Amino acid sequence: MNYTNCNLCPRQCGVNRAAGEKGFCKAPATAFVAKTMLHTWEEPVLAKRYSGAIFFGGCTLGCRYCQNIAISRSPTGTVMDSRQLRREMDNLIAQGAENIDLVTPTQYLPTILQALETPLPVPVIYNCGGYERTETVQALQDKVDIYLPDMKYADNTLAQSLSGAPNYLEIAGSAIKEMVRQAGKPEFDGEILKKGVIVRHLILPGQVENSLKVLDFLGENFAPGEILVSLMRQYTPMPGLQPPFDRPITDAEYESVLSWMYLNNLTGLVQEQTASDKNFIPDF
Repeated sequence: MNYTNCNLCPRQCGVNRAAGEKGFCKAPATAFVAKTMLHTWEEPVLAKRYSGAIFFGGCTLGCRYCQNIAISRSPTGTVMDSRQLRREMDNLIAQGAENIDLVTPTQYLPTILQALETPLPVPVIYNCGGYERTETVQALQDKVDIYLPDMKYADNTLAQSLSGAPNYLEIAGSAIKEMVRQAGKPEFDGEILKKGVIVRHLILPGQVENSLKVLDFLGENFAPGEILVSLMRQYTPMPGLQPPFDRPITDAEYESVLSWMYLNNLTGLVQEQTASDKNFIPDF
């Protein structure tokens, strides 16, 4: 894992970021940390009170409907090397963080791996878009306790249209299988998850069929109880989107997908309707 011939994500740009070359994510050879915070809006099984969220600038996807567009379109934030990043992790833990939640981290993986050379006293969460190289996930062996990937699409045409991500299903599916191989079945301490994989799926307006196919894929590829599924209804339309993506999802759309999740024998976490609100987007 290095910045000199960058193939960290499925784009495999091969650029020399250490020499100032920029690939798809436009990230340099150092981490941009857009925000750190004690986060209360993650899945409730992750913490009794606070997750220690570290939001990284830039992204290897580029979804047209991204809620974190203020930081995802181009790298922004405070430049940090591995020592500074580790200091931020330790500071969050000292403030009461019950985990370290790495949000959109893949473009800075070499820096992150160095920061995690000494194990943390709390679980490490790898919070990503699911569009990951299996080889990159393998480099995280024994560094990550909880994987929190998205599974956005089963329709690759939709994936290409909205995220510029051809073969999303095959790539994300392979990556999530590797995450499950590493983390194993969910392990809890009381009601709090300490190890395992939570697959998030954000329901998109007018795209119920895509959601049903995602759940079919998860039900067919993972045994009951092998993963948790977080079914998200928090889609918040961003300015400039065209129908049907210019509206929240409907109750009928959510209920139909929720029913399908249970039909696939998937253990699910659900979200209140109030989650579809710009107030839940961190202030970057």
